[in-house]
Amino acid sequence: MILTKAQYDEIAQCLVSVPPTRQSLRKLKQRFPSQSQATLLSIFSQEYQKHIKRTHAKHHTSEAIESYYQRYLNGVVKNGAAPVLLDLANEVDYAPSLMARLILERFLQEHEETPPSKSVINSMLRDPSQIPDGVLANQVYQCIVNDCCYGPLVDCIKHAIGHEHEVLLRDLLLEKNLSFLDEDQLRAKGYDKTPDFILQVPVAVEGHIIHWIESKASFGDECSHHAYLHDQFWSYWNRFGPGLVIYWYGFIQELDCNRERGILLKACFPTNIVTLCHSIA
Repeated sequence: MILTKAQYDEIAQCLVSVPPTRQSLRKLKQRFPSQSQATLLSIFSQEYQKHIKRTHAKHHTSEAIESYYQRYLNGVVKNGAAPVLLDLANEVDYAPSLMARLILERFLQEHEETPPSKSVINSMLRDPSQIPDGVLANQVYQCIVNDCCYGPLVDCIKHAIGHEHEVLLRDLLLEKNLSFLDEDQLRAKGYDKTPDFILQVPVAVEGHIIHWIESKASFGDECSHHAYLHDQFWSYWNRFGPGLVIYWYGFIQELDCNRERGILLKACFPTNIVTLCHSIA
C-alpha cells in the first residue's frame, strides 16, 4: 500500500493520543478501513517507537525508577494478581515490556549480591519463570504478552515475519528463473554488508536496471527509510550498483525519489521484469 505524505500524516496524527494496545489498533482499522491491517500495524509500531525514543530519558532517571518501583511494591501488596505493572506502564505512557525491564532490574539489584548482567535480564524477560519471585514473574509476563510494540515476544514475531518475506521473495525469484546469490552466500564470499539477494544477471524494472533486491517487512516511513538509505542502501549501491527495495507493507510515495540515482522502491514483487532476452509476464 503506497500512501501519499498527507495520507500518512493523517494516520500518524490519529496515533498521537492513543495507547499502544490492540484495542487502539482495532479502532485505527475502523477509522481507515481501506488500509490493510499489516500496514496500519507497521505504522502504529513505528510511530510508537519514535514516541518512546523521545521520552525514554525521563523514565530512566533514578527518581523515576524509584517512584515506579515503590508504586509497584505498594500495588502488589494490595493485590498481587492485579496487572499492577501493566497499568503503571499505561498510566505513565511507557512500553509495558520496557517498564517490566526497569522493575526487574531494580528488584534484582535489591535482592542479588551482584548487579544483574544484561544477558540474565534478557533471559528472564524471555522466560519469566526464571524470575526468583512469583508475583513479579507474573507481572512481567502480563507486560510481555500485552505489549504489541516491544519485548521478546514482539521481537520473535518480527524476526519470523521478516524471514517469511525473504522466503517469499526467494520463491518469486526462483519462479521467474532469475539466478541470484543470497545473503548467506555473499557473506561466505567475504562481504560484510549485503542486500538480501544479488542478481547474477541484472534485470530491468520500469526502465531501471536492478542488480540487487532488499526485502523489508515493514512500512517505509521517512525516519526508517532515511536510516536505511544511510546505513544500508547507499552502501549496496556503491558496491553492487542500482537496486530495488520492496517495502511489503507499503511506503510514503514521495520517498521513491532516488530512481534516477539507482534505488527503486516497490510495495510488492514487480510483475514487469525485463531480462536480457525477454519480458517476464
